[in-house]
Amino acid sequence: MAQTALTTAFILCISALSPLHAQTRMGGTVLDPTRSLVGGAQIRTESGQKTTSGKDGRFAMDLETGPNTITISKEGFTPISRTITVEPDGNEALEFILQVAPARNEMSIVDGGGYLTTASSTATRTLTPLRDVPQSVATVTSEQIQDQLMMSIGDVVRYVPGVTAIQGENNRDQIVIRGNSTSADFYLDGIRDDVQFYRDLYNSDRIEILKGPNAMVFGRGGGGGVVNRVGKEAGPTVLREFTLSGGSFGDKRATVDFDQPFGPKAFGSKVSARLNGVFENSGSFRDHVRLERYGINPALTWTPGSQTRLTFAFENFHDRRTADRGIPSWQGRPIDVPVGLYFGNPDDSRVRALVNSGSFGVEHQAGAVSIHSRLRVADYDRGYQNYVAGAVTANGLQDSLSAYNNATQRRNLFHQTDITWKAQTGRVRHTLLGGIEEGRQLTNNFRNTGYFNGSATSVLIPIGSPTFSTRATFRQSATDANNHLQTNVGAAFVQDQFEVSRYVQFIAGVRFDHFDLQFHNNRSGDNLRRIDNLVSPRAGVVFKPVTAVSVYGSYSVGWLPSSGDQFSSLTTITQQVKPEKFTNREVGVKWDAARSLQLTAAAFRQDRTNSRSTDPNDATRIVQTGSQRTNGWEAGASGSVTGKWKIAGGYAWQDAFITSATVTAFAGARVAQTPHHAFSVWNHYQIFPRLGAGLGIVQRSEMFAAVDNTVRLAGYTRADAAVYFSVTEKIRLQANVENLAGTRYYLNADNNNNISPGSPRAVRVGLTARF
Repeated sequence: MAQTALTTAFILCISALSPLHAQTRMGGTVLDPTRSLVGGAQIRTESGQKTTSGKDGRFAMDLETGPNTITISKEGFTPISRTITVEPDGNEALEFILQVAPARNEMSIVDGGGYLTTASSTATRTLTPLRDVPQSVATVTSEQIQDQLMMSIGDVVRYVPGVTAIQGENNRDQIVIRGNSTSADFYLDGIRDDVQFYRDLYNSDRIEILKGPNAMVFGRGGGGGVVNRVGKEAGPTVLREFTLSGGSFGDKRATVDFDQPFGPKAFGSKVSARLNGVFENSGSFRDHVRLERYGINPALTWTPGSQTRLTFAFENFHDRRTADRGIPSWQGRPIDVPVGLYFGNPDDSRVRALVNSGSFGVEHQAGAVSIHSRLRVADYDRGYQNYVAGAVTANGLQDSLSAYNNATQRRNLFHQTDITWKAQTGRVRHTLLGGIEEGRQLTNNFRNTGYFNGSATSVLIPIGSPTFSTRATFRQSATDANNHLQTNVGAAFVQDQFEVSRYVQFIAGVRFDHFDLQFHNNRSGDNLRRIDNLVSPRAGVVFKPVTAVSVYGSYSVGWLPSSGDQFSSLTTITQQVKPEKFTNREVGVKWDAARSLQLTAAAFRQDRTNSRSTDPNDATRIVQTGSQRTNGWEAGASGSVTGKWKIAGGYAWQDAFITSATVTAFAGARVAQTPHHAFSVWNHYQIFPRLGAGLGIVQRSEMFAAVDNTVRLAGYTRADAAVYFSVTEKIRLQANVENLAGTRYYLNADNNNNISPGSPRAVRVGLTARF
């Protein structure tokens, strides 16, 4: 915390140097994030000189030699200020990149910002055009979220190729990216958000999915990729928005989004405040299953000067729902029962999550140097109690049911500081990045086993009527968790993005993580500790034969400590185990086929090594000879095909298999819940100025429920549709239909006997009003 205070004080105390007096001619070019020329930009200096960039984006002016601060602005872009040093013998022409300003209520509800994001800072920690990022990145924008009435991470990844949302015991977000399952690789504004719960999208501006190991940017984990939610911040425009929706199975939901700027007359500097809120009380096509969630997220932005920006945010979020583990399998397939049939006691099955989190960020621009520091504190209290379907008897008439509950309390404290410096050596332009991250996580885990009739840990129930009201009693068994963990993380990283010519760019970086896990067993009093020092390199090259096309290659490495992505336990065995290693090699192409349409394609090979395996000479010993490989390729499209037609989606082919036997799988086994083929595409067409329609197709091939490859989930094709009608410029009605044809299918699983049926046809109607 002391380091955080010092960093913040340093940022706020930086001041500009005093100018000298001789004058020299200086020229420059104004560009947007895609490096397109920006004409008509206003350029002014501290001394009051003004000029305007021409149609070619170029400008020139006489400046005093020495340090000069230049401010560049244009409508639709965020103004920038930059301090440059003017040399007596003249400067090489400089480039100034304007970032697109947030556009909220200025947009008509009929025609918003589209499905395309052109630049992001998530993948590189520097604001970079996505076309120049040597990695597969998929972005789901706020407009696409609204068009499809998305509410969850599962909704988001449905139209992202190569990513599968899996059951996660139906108490948390869990996904498979490139054959690697994770419940922890979730981030909020680039900071770890790793507790197991269901995230809501009410306060998200967009969702970014980065594929392949990302340890250089994010640290441990992220073997297959990461999901980053970009939160809504308070901005310079007035916004008042309400959304009400409801539909099949008792769905009822409301969200609010208020944004209010206050000018210098009110506070002496620019201040903006924003408030997002959500309330939902809904049922399900699954019998007896309900959820209730609500959240509030106030945010504040303070701009004391043109070069400094401070942000504050706080969230209080509650989620309560019925725990539902789905249906079992029989003879290698999901058992043939009605899709709504509930197994267990729904009145005694529940999931809860309470999240309180706060963040503080500082951004400061000092000439060619920019500093970004962010502190986030989060407190999570989550738990679940569930009845779990097990193996069905050989005659298919009964199922073995068990029960348990689990509680986790975690407090996260993370601080990050990045320093970016733009420099030039000869003709080579550099964007240099250096930074640190420090964090502490305190976790308590507690588990109980359910007992029937006071002693039995399982009970047989009839398949024909598996819903019952008998309550189990819950108490600790000999192996149930009761522990406390403390993790301390310290990291440092450096990176250079350098452009050697207009045709060739490189990125190279490395990160060092010191990961210290301390485990205390509350039952036995045992204390165990494991320290890992992880080095994560990254390298990439981008070749640009023409401005609109990038061909890239990349190499990256990530690590997962032996305690797993939730570091929920540590034993004398796992204490000795090295971290698993993830190595990704990828080549791809990105093409801006039009100003608002991007097409992408990538081929990759990802290896997971150091996995645990049983010693063939001693079944009581663990050796790290297990391994896994995913080969694949994917293609995607996002943006607008025409002024009326928006599109998002793609295709992925993946072959994920065990290359060397692990403790859970044999060599050659297919990785669970990673289909060979997955295709999805969403289209929004504006038929008339006030009338639009949407059509989506989701298709995937067969996949296995678990890595033992004994239960198959059949492939399926599902169609979704929507109709949009703008009553006025500020009021829009929409109706979304999921599973238009009423296809029966099985969406995902947690294991062979916890399988989630897909929803039958469902209709949701939404009303969005802005004023």
